Amino acid sequence: MAERGCLIAFEGIEGAGKSTQLRLAAAALRERGLTVVETREPGGTTIGVELRHIVMHLPDVAPAPLTELLLYLADRAQHLAEVIVPAIARGAVVLTDRFSASTIAYQGFARQLDLDTVSRLDAMVRGGVAPACTILLDCPVAVGLQRARGADRFHRESSEFHERVRRAFLSLAEADADRYCVLDSTAPTEQIHPQVMAAILRCLRSR
Repeated sequence: MAERGCLIAFEGIEGAGKSTQLRLAAAALRERGLTVVETREPGGTTIGVELRHIVMHLPDVAPAPLTELLLYLADRAQHLAEVIVPAIARGAVVLTDRFSASTIAYQGFARQLDLDTVSRLDAMVRGGVAPACTILLDCPVAVGLQRARGADRFHRESSEFHERVRRAFLSLAEADADRYCVLDSTAPTEQIHPQVMAAILRCLRSR
């Protein structure tokens, strides 16, 4: 289990608890002797940090939807080249806070860009790299937004925008049930963590 690297993605709406569960999973996997890389999108590289600022934190200018998509894909291309692919090659378990499902959900479904175009561009950037397992932390939009902290552009989007994101995630999980683990993130953190670990370990053992 420790010899083959793989990518595991944590997905969900704002405030779903992705970062917390990723951090707990990373610590638990390290205790088992595995090499773990924790990362995120956007912002998993030096270039990615700058792109994150552009897409999420510019105070007065919002990128057009297509611009936003291309910026996220540029971040992913750099992330793959600099972090994810090398880490997998050396046998690490890469845990990423967001990956392709977020692009489909946010830029495809919520921004309502052409889904075929979004999917084809994402596939081109990924070059065959895909999560072995996606942990989808699901909660009602009202709960997630109440929990979410920060002032980036996505926290200020309408409830309907976030409802579209949530429906998209659930649709993606239903269509690829073997690779997704959907968990109720309204449960206490200490109850969710064992379920996350069970899904990850099951994935690693099957490789």
